[in-house]
Amino acid sequence: MLAEHPIDVMLTAPDLRAVRQFYGDQVGLDVLIESDDFVTFRCGGASRLVVTRTSEPSTEQTTKASWRVADVAAEVAELRARGVDVADYDEPGLRTVDGVADVGFALSAWLVDPGGNTIGLLQFKDETLA
Repeated sequence: MLAEHPIDVMLTAPDLRAVRQFYGDQVGLDVLIESDDFVTFRCGGASRLVVTRTSEPSTEQTTKASWRVADVAAEVAELRARGVDVADYDEPGLRTVDGVADVGFALSAWLVDPGGNTIGLLQFKDETLA
């Protein structure tokens, strides 16, 4: 059954060199497979992030994927120290403080990769959900 198997997140980006530099050098992920058409990065457990080449960057602002983390503030601090721009929001229904928002069930933060993909970090308040 599929419930017993890992799943890979698939994103797109027009510039795979920028994606490799961003996720590899700045975010700190190891490259598993690389070709002219895609880059696959190792994430926690058996999960992987795959970015394939496309002609246009993403213009959707919805979150495409989220890492589940134990301490979102510490992850935000580390990402910023590595040169990653963590998004700040101050709008009705969504306000970040030092890059972190309380979204009710979790604390969350977001970054946008070179392909225009919004990626989240979630620290669940109920640890059994993490």
